[in-house]
Amino acid sequence: MTNETARPAAAPQHELLPRPAKPLGRATVLLPLPVGDGYDYRVPEGMALEEGSFVEVPLGKRQMLGVVWRLGGDSAVPEARLKDITGVLDVPPMPEALRGFVSWVASYTLAAPGAVLRMAMSVPAALEPPRPVTAYEADPGFDAEALRPTPARRRVLAFLAGMPPLPAAEIARQAGVSAGVVKGLAEAGALRPVLLPPALPPEQPEPDRKRADLAPDQASAAEALASGIGQGYRATLLDGVTGSGKTEVYFEAIAAALKQGQQVLVLLPEIALTPHWLERFDARFGCRPTEWHSELTQAQRRDNWRAIAEGKASIVVGARSALFLPFPALGLIVVDEEHESAFKQEEGVTYHARDMAVVRAYLAKIPIVLVSATPSLETMANVESGRYQRVSLPDRFAGAALPMIQAIDMRASKPPPGRWLSPPLVEALRGTLEAGEQALLFLNRRGYAPLTLCGACGHRLACPNCTAWLVEHRLAGRLQCHQCGHTEKLPDHCPACDSEEGFKAVGPGVERIAEEVLHLFHEARFALIASDTLGGPAAVAEMLRSVRDREVDILIGTQMVAKGHHFPMLTLVGVVDADLGLVGGDLRAAERTYQLLHQVAGRAGRAEHPGRVLLQTYEPGHKVIQALVEGDRDRFLEAEADDRRRAGMPPYGRLAALIVSGADRNQVEATALRLGRAAPRQESIRVLGPAPAPFSVLRGRHRFRLLLQAPRGVNVQAVLRHWLAQVQIPHAVRVSVDIDPYNFL
Repeated sequence: MTNETARPAAAPQHELLPRPAKPLGRATVLLPLPVGDGYDYRVPEGMALEEGSFVEVPLGKRQMLGVVWRLGGDSAVPEARLKDITGVLDVPPMPEALRGFVSWVASYTLAAPGAVLRMAMSVPAALEPPRPVTAYEADPGFDAEALRPTPARRRVLAFLAGMPPLPAAEIARQAGVSAGVVKGLAEAGALRPVLLPPALPPEQPEPDRKRADLAPDQASAAEALASGIGQGYRATLLDGVTGSGKTEVYFEAIAAALKQGQQVLVLLPEIALTPHWLERFDARFGCRPTEWHSELTQAQRRDNWRAIAEGKASIVVGARSALFLPFPALGLIVVDEEHESAFKQEEGVTYHARDMAVVRAYLAKIPIVLVSATPSLETMANVESGRYQRVSLPDRFAGAALPMIQAIDMRASKPPPGRWLSPPLVEALRGTLEAGEQALLFLNRRGYAPLTLCGACGHRLACPNCTAWLVEHRLAGRLQCHQCGHTEKLPDHCPACDSEEGFKAVGPGVERIAEEVLHLFHEARFALIASDTLGGPAAVAEMLRSVRDREVDILIGTQMVAKGHHFPMLTLVGVVDADLGLVGGDLRAAERTYQLLHQVAGRAGRAEHPGRVLLQTYEPGHKVIQALVEGDRDRFLEAEADDRRRAGMPPYGRLAALIVSGADRNQVEATALRLGRAAPRQESIRVLGPAPAPFSVLRGRHRFRLLLQAPRGVNVQAVLRHWLAQVQIPHAVRVSVDIDPYNFL
């Protein structure tokens, strides 16, 4: 987020923000649709409504759920043409702060307000009255022998003896039988039904249950954060080196909010971080928080959404979409790993959750804490300008030393042909294993090899839906596109030359590194951790447990292992390709690479076990590698800031992208060219393109991009609205607007 958007009130205000009420015979209802701004409906006599009420209304021939945005209506449609609101749902109204936030996000991102509302109404089932749950208990008066029970039936009856009533699915799972067995026992009268409340309320955390023994600098930081609770809007960067105890510090701010009866939202960039964070939270507060991420079942999402809306969920930990939950008493937002690019939503409504979290805190007049060991340049610019406060933790907890970081010049220390681990790294691995310690090999590339080509003609296997090569995943026996998810088997012959000579894997992925480790260290126990090898938080938690319990000697992984995990006996980190993120011309390539490698390095060594980090690189003199080796983060950030300032790039300038896409390449290109001809001709504004996107075909759609660059004082939203109004867009072509783009592919 650029500096001018750090003060959300200065952003353009959408016309759906609250206005003075009109006569109550009508109401403006916003629907979760990507069209229109809201429709007026007649309020039937005697219907009790308030702004924010969830209602059912007719739209054409169907019934839809929406939100009363304004009482009194907004249009000049004659009364006789209005349709009646069908009904009011029995659910707490959408809070005013969330309605204002929806309108602000729509205005800032140039999205339809209904498209943003849809994110706040993502669980329609939660708006329906909760239904009682049918559970079953054993009937002690029933003669089970009269049934001539099977072993499966006996297991069910034995399991339920002395147990409280449980749902049928839970009984079947615990007893190891099919649902039909439970159903048969119920129909026979051996089990009797019991109606239970729809969902038990979440456990309530105890603010003072197990407070950590904080070091003086931690205690000072915790006091600074806790003192802001209940004092209005304040944005604070909690800047601490890896292992400095940042989580325990902001837990104290959470405890302060709980004591004031407020709700807390903690945003994490990835589901993979959730298991370890949940363990720490449970140890501190005595229960688990309410979760919100894509791995939840629909029933869990329904129950959690309702608990949040009713104020029963005190603490929510979730991914970026949790920003749009209906908190009635939100008192604190924490954005952990605030620098992470995973907070950027690229599909649908494009927004950066960190930046929008600051907006939500500002509109709700509550504090927000941004947490990182490697803060983003945007956040540091806001600190330097005085918009954000800063609290620092410069030392690791309990006096632990930071790891020693060394660069291995791959030009001088070449691996043997067909290998990827340099001799110095192999020797370091051997010494670590002999000492009974653990090692991590990091390569931010999934699969076995990033490129597969024909050994006869050199034909590269590509995705049929995208401008992307297929990546071999040898463990799964397939080729996969990492853009659209398309999979196929490795063909028997080359589709270009029909040769059966075979295919060659080019370059390494983590599976290929695992193969090399197995060849070099036969007795070592290794484990792979990547998003395609682990299925959800439970699998991640089990993998991390096995590492902590010393069941793994060498951990081989992608960025999933880079953050948030603590392994006491992991003393060596080897980065296989430290230069990987520096290619491609991305605006933030150097910053992202530094952040990622800094976090990977932070996995090495804690307390009495000092750590060592080896970076395999072909550019040991690069500013990123030098900053890591010398441990001089601030000098790197200053150099990066100078480069951006000279180029007028964020956070010292504004960027906005237009992505034109469609199934017909000619139509897409023609539309992009018309947009290019209509581009703003202001002296301070520069428009690049149109040009084919680096991924010129994605999921079967052709793509062209235009990029607008402007000084930070320019209202790019107003410029874009005027620009887009000049060009008629065909129905088959989509033009997506990305304010503050992070992805240039």
